[in-house]
Amino acid sequence: MDQSDKLRLLQSYWYSPRRLHDSPTRYDFPGDRFLPNRSLMDLDRAHTLLTNKTTDFKSSKCNEVYQQKLIESQSLNSEGKRIMVLRGSSKSSTKSIRFVDELRQEMAAISDNKSKQAPYRSIPKAEMIVFDAPGLMDDYYVNIMSWGKNNVLAVGLGPTLYLWNSVDQRTHKLFHVREEDNWPTSITWSEETQTLAVGYTCSNLQLWDAESSKLIRSLQGHSGRIASTAWNGHILTSGSRDKSIINHDIRARNHLASCIKKHSDEVCGLKWSNEGDRLASGGSEKQLYIWEASKMSSSKFLHRFTDHCAAVKALAWCPYQHNVLASGGGWNDRCIRIWNTQKGICIHSIETKAQISGLEWNRHHREILSSHGYSTGEDQNKLCLWKYPSMTKVGEFGNHEPRIINLCQSPDGVTVVSAVADETLRFWDVFGPPTTGTSMASDLQGLFSSRNSLIR
Repeated sequence: MDQSDKLRLLQSYWYSPRRLHDSPTRYDFPGDRFLPNRSLMDLDRAHTLLTNKTTDFKSSKCNEVYQQKLIESQSLNSEGKRIMVLRGSSKSSTKSIRFVDELRQEMAAISDNKSKQAPYRSIPKAEMIVFDAPGLMDDYYVNIMSWGKNNVLAVGLGPTLYLWNSVDQRTHKLFHVREEDNWPTSITWSEETQTLAVGYTCSNLQLWDAESSKLIRSLQGHSGRIASTAWNGHILTSGSRDKSIINHDIRARNHLASCIKKHSDEVCGLKWSNEGDRLASGGSEKQLYIWEASKMSSSKFLHRFTDHCAAVKALAWCPYQHNVLASGGGWNDRCIRIWNTQKGICIHSIETKAQISGLEWNRHHREILSSHGYSTGEDQNKLCLWKYPSMTKVGEFGNHEPRIINLCQSPDGVTVVSAVADETLRFWDVFGPPTTGTSMASDLQGLFSSRNSLIR
């Protein structure tokens, strides 16, 4: 048989399924690449398997591993029941819903067990760094410290304002006030950290360019000490001992945007919400006001809270619940209160037994940190960490001998610094997720060798 005869014979087998089926010779011609050759199939057995509902056909090729793979691919449970069914199925919907509910309960139980077994991250027993800060004012009502997004800490030490760069560890003197008793009493970085707002004892309010160390502008309007300032975009809000709150539009030549006189004593606490739509103001007369940005020109407040029994200086908006505000009272109050500013109600009130000088939310965990001053007992001059929303105390730390004046948080939300009346600045690695390996604390401790360093 020549080559052409062999080719014709091969083609006849290809196009004749019956001949291929009846031939005892085994050929590797499964058919077209899209249409399988039916002569290779046992159609009678396949039809019986599909139509017979009673007979259990077993095959050596269909082993347990294959059955398990089939169950997984068809979204079946171990009993061969579908996990997810179309709504409206009267036969199997109840069982599937129960199965999903049981699965959710098991997952919740596993999550609870993991949370119970996982140890809570370590609370610092000592500060990372201690800076000597001679000239730091021992005044509860002032706010002389601000840590900008540029990683530069601005702090007022008496008549001098210093800038400390936490990246290159360098200290720079921005200015020195020559007038006696006209010291910086309020310091706040702008949101883009190009401008530093500085309020003074003698009612001055200035804007400084930190890069060029030059005075940009002086803003008038107050007649008393400016103890609090807060930025909201291009609006700078200042609170004074003259009982007024002024909004300054730094873009306009006539910067006075609005002036509010509702407090009956010094405005010692100001804080804009993260969205910039609400302002919280606290006064020495024990009152806390909530203002809407769109209605401040009319001097109509959204809420007025009178629950505190002392000056309200410490204010902090919650970073993960935009309507939640935390406030802290002075020595005669000693309470942290959590407010729902949408409903105008107090949702938590915690007695701390000590004066509250600062509040900072943890952006990595649902916690809030408080700094304290004078107390009637032994709980004074400490930092306390509280779990939110239960407000149970996680721990307390700090070996501050005198009271804490201010509290400030780093841009990355890991470190806080406390300004203490013994003229020191103390840095604490208290926020952030659990650290593994070499922590930032060990790096800084190695850099400073656990010794006091001068900020100037």
